[in-house]
Amino acid sequence: MSELTTHNSIQGIRSAIGAARVKGKRIGLVPTMGSLHDGHLDLVRAARANNDVVVVSIFVNPLQFGPGEDFDAYPRSLAEDQQKLGDAGVDLLFAPGVEAMYPDGQEHQAEVRLPSLTQILCGEGRPGHFDGVGTVVLKLFNICTPDNAYFGEKDYQQLLLIRTLAHQFDFPTRVHGVPTRRADDGLALSSRNQYLTDEQRAKAPLLQQTLQDIAHGINAGAKQYDRLVQTGKLALRAAGFDVEYLEVRDAATLGEAGATGDLRIMVAANIGRARLIDNIGVER
Repeated sequence: MSELTTHNSIQGIRSAIGAARVKGKRIGLVPTMGSLHDGHLDLVRAARANNDVVVVSIFVNPLQFGPGEDFDAYPRSLAEDQQKLGDAGVDLLFAPGVEAMYPDGQEHQAEVRLPSLTQILCGEGRPGHFDGVGTVVLKLFNICTPDNAYFGEKDYQQLLLIRTLAHQFDFPTRVHGVPTRRADDGLALSSRNQYLTDEQRAKAPLLQQTLQDIAHGINAGAKQYDRLVQTGKLALRAAGFDVEYLEVRDAATLGEAGATGDLRIMVAANIGRARLIDNIGVER
């Protein structure tokens, strides 16, 4: 395949993928909600390097938005996204509507729940969010039957959730994490960054700097992570952030950090209309 082909129906994308399967092609899937930036294209490049056919999905999933969140306002730019995907060498775009994905209605849709990962950190502040994420991704795995699927490490909690669900539900799909793409000043790329005013955008890199300061403290031998975290929270609040959480967690489980094992420093904070998340790893 050489030109981007767009399918809106499950039957259409299954037929196209089935035709590739008959020829022995390996399938790589990049699930997105559209409004694509260079971070998404990094996922595409990773998929392109290791698969014969690259499938990208664009679906703004209502199940993962809570009451009062930005589902209606979430940026949508399908025509621009199609151009970017075509230029990046994507073969198939799956862009279904809500009715195609949830034909029985959202209120009747069975959902997937993994309490150990969905009720902490982002899940605590956004009840039901990760149930919606897990549900739609498993549906996409069923529909597209990928050999490989690609997710950004910026959404680290989501990445662990999808890996765990793929394992527990016996999907043969291998779930790959791709490093976070950042602007020159360190801000993690996100579709929601466009909500930032110029003044807020100038302050936003403080999120990454705060994570780096905590990591530096840990690498220098600090054992009392709470002190590092409290210092970080004070700096963010002084800059105008409403801090949802700033935590040092076990990298493998996102449970409490123990005396051994790698760590992940996680943050979510609001500034203006934008809810920003970021994380970095610390090897021990």
